[in-house]
Amino acid sequence: MSVCNLLSIVIPCFNEEEIINFTFVKINNLAKDWLTRQLIKDFELIFVDDGSKDHTLEILSQLVKTEKKLKIISFSRNFGHQAALCAGLYRARGDAIVSLDADLQDPPEIVPEMLNKYSEGFEIILGVRKERKGDGFLKRITAQLFYKSMNLMGANLIYNHADFRLISGRALAELKKFPESMLFLRGLIPSLGFNQSRIYYDRAERTGGKSKYSLGKMMGLALEGMTSFTYLPLRLASIAGIIIALASLLLSLWAVIITLLGESVPGWASTVLPLYFLGGIQLLFFGIMGEYIGKIYMETKKRPPFIVKEEHNF
Repeated sequence: MSVCNLLSIVIPCFNEEEIINFTFVKINNLAKDWLTRQLIKDFELIFVDDGSKDHTLEILSQLVKTEKKLKIISFSRNFGHQAALCAGLYRARGDAIVSLDADLQDPPEIVPEMLNKYSEGFEIILGVRKERKGDGFLKRITAQLFYKSMNLMGANLIYNHADFRLISGRALAELKKFPESMLFLRGLIPSLGFNQSRIYYDRAERTGGKSKYSLGKMMGLALEGMTSFTYLPLRLASIAGIIIALASLLLSLWAVIITLLGESVPGWASTVLPLYFLGGIQLLFFGIMGEYIGKIYMETKKRPPFIVKEEHNF
C-alpha cells in the first residue's frame, strides 16, 4: 500500500459566485483533514474559471492572496466544461488527481474511499451515482437512452458516471498523448485501461446557484460523445440507404406492373408521402455526415481547445 504524495483536486467553475467561497472552504478543510489522517502527504486545489460573467474570478483572486494551496486558471472566455476540466488536469502535478464540480453535488467526502482504492493499486476510480432521484422524468429517460445507445455503438461509457473520478499521474500522462482538441472525458478515461474501480454514492442537492447544463448543452455533449467514439451512425446511414433503395426499386416494379395491367396508382398520398419520407431520411443522413465532416474540419485546424487569460500560484 502506498500513500499519495501529492493530491491534486481540479474544480471547473462557471458563474458560481453564490457558492464558490463555500466550496473552497469545505474542500480545503477536508483536504487538511486527509493530511492529518496521513491519507495524503500534500495537496493542491486547482480552480478553473471558465470565463465566468459574475464575480467568481474576483472571489477566487482574493482567496489566492492568502491561500498557498489554491491555484487558479482563468480562461479568456467560456470554452465549456470539458475544456475547463482538461486545463486543470493538464496543469495538475499530483501523483493522484481528483476532479469534481464546484456545486458539490458529487460529495468530496468520499475522496478518502478513492484514495484507499488508489493505495490498493487502482489507477482510475470512477464515482458513479446510485440513482437519479433528483432528476426529472425527461432527463432520466434521455440519460438512459444516451448511455445505452452509446454502449451499443461500441463506446465504453459507465452508466451514471459523469466527471467525478480519481486518476493516477501515470494514467493522466497517457491521456495527454491524445492529440484531438475535442475530448469527451467521461468516455475517453474509462477506455484508457489500467486497473479500474468504481465507488457508488448518493448525489446531493446543489448548495446554491443553478445548474449550467441546459438541455441544449446536454444534447451537444451527447453529440460530441457520439461522434468522438464511433462511426456507426455513418454505417447505419449506408445500410438504411441500401434498404430504402431496394424498397424503392420494388415499389417502382409494382407501379410498372399495375400500369401494364391497366390500373393507375390511385391517390395523392401514395405519390407525395414517399417523397417526403425519402427526403427526410436523406436530410437526416446528410446531417449525420455533416457532424462528422464538421468535426474533421475543426480538428484539422489544430486550434487550442481553450485560451488561458491568467494563472495564479503555479
